Amino acid sequence: MMQTKIDSQIVFLGTRKLGETGEFYERNLGLRLAVDQGMCRIYEVTRGAFLGFCARDRVSAGNDVIISFVTDDVDGLCERLKLSGVKIEQEPAYHSEFKIYHCFFRDPNGYRLEAQRFDDPVWMHGKG
Repeated sequence: MMQTKIDSQIVFLGTRKLGETGEFYERNLGLRLAVDQGMCRIYEVTRGAFLGFCARDRVSAGNDVIISFVTDDVDGLCERLKLSGVKIEQEPAYHSEFKIYHCFFRDPNGYRLEAQRFDDPVWMHGKG
């Protein structure tokens, strides 16, 4: 059986604050607006990986969804976020069980975001 090749992926989330959300991801995380569909905006996170936000009347952010951004510079990103007025929920720390160094913060919708660096040699860091 032939396997279908997946070319990229997009995670779509709802937002009541489309403009503010776009400003947050563009200004604070440096994401590029890839497609503006009016009611939905799609941001390029990295080659082949996208994050989309669509205007909705109701949004359930909570703690069930965590959007992780993998970077070797967790401390630098955390400092830039603080300088932009973003509240850091958990300062950068090492988590020995998962072999990661990470911090947590939230976007304007209340989605929980994480910046993390993998220290596990098993992690292929997008290669493979």
